[in-house]
Amino acid sequence: MNAYPLTIYYDESCPLCKLEIDNLKARNDKQLLQFVDVSGANFKDEYAPASQEAMMEIIHARRADGEIVSGVEVFRLAYGAVGLGWLTAPTKLPILKPFCDWLYPHIARNRYRLSDRFSGVLFKIARDRAIRRQANRAAQQSKACHEGHCER
Repeated sequence: MNAYPLTIYYDESCPLCKLEIDNLKARNDKQLLQFVDVSGANFKDEYAPASQEAMMEIIHARRADGEIVSGVEVFRLAYGAVGLGWLTAPTKLPILKPFCDWLYPHIARNRYRLSDRFSGVLFKIARDRAIRRQANRAAQQSKACHEGHCER
């Protein structure tokens, strides 16, 4: 039962969602995550795990083994893929898992309002840090190649 690559179906029209996905994209060095924006009026994907309407309500993903996951489990798998599994690890604890799984749909339902408030700031900071790290890695690799030490 292999989860990766994990195809994440998300709402790019939501500023908060876009920031989180941009953060994941910037950290996706191992290419374990694939991303599909479901927000467009012309969205069509014969392999989509659910209806466009359902995927606009809560985040969905298709694991490499074909299993469909949604809600907090998508974030657990996505953050694990980019080396941030420690952030979502507490959401697996028996005492917290039911609460987190219950809370996420309420957050998702109000994500546009949350986008205008404090949550967006946190994701912007994380995204910007990830982008800077990605740029630094690219610069180091470029310098190494220039010096004849390329990794291929």
